[in-house]
Amino acid sequence: MSQNNNDLLRLADAFANRHLGPRQSDLPLMLGRLGLDSLDDLIDQAVPDQIRLSEDLRLPGPRSESESLAGLRRLAAKNSVFRSFIGQGYYDC
Repeated sequence: MSQNNNDLLRLADAFANRHLGPRQSDLPLMLGRLGLDSLDDLIDQAVPDQIRLSEDLRLPGPRSESESLAGLRRLAAKNSVFRSFIGQGYYDC
């Protein structure tokens, strides 16, 4: 099967489907094996109260994978590359 050039340049925004959490269809079996009714019950048993936040995180809205990568590129573009002289014999002492 061949792909045309437009397919190669299309941005893939299926990040969440590839990486985040169990599938809805897997939840009943997983929770049933554990004897739990919900993911909240699982979290209650797995995460100690001492390290849990009492309020919701204040996060920006969701982004697509391409939006996230573009933001990372903008941030990386602010970096400066400097020459390191460590180990080359000059020490200001």
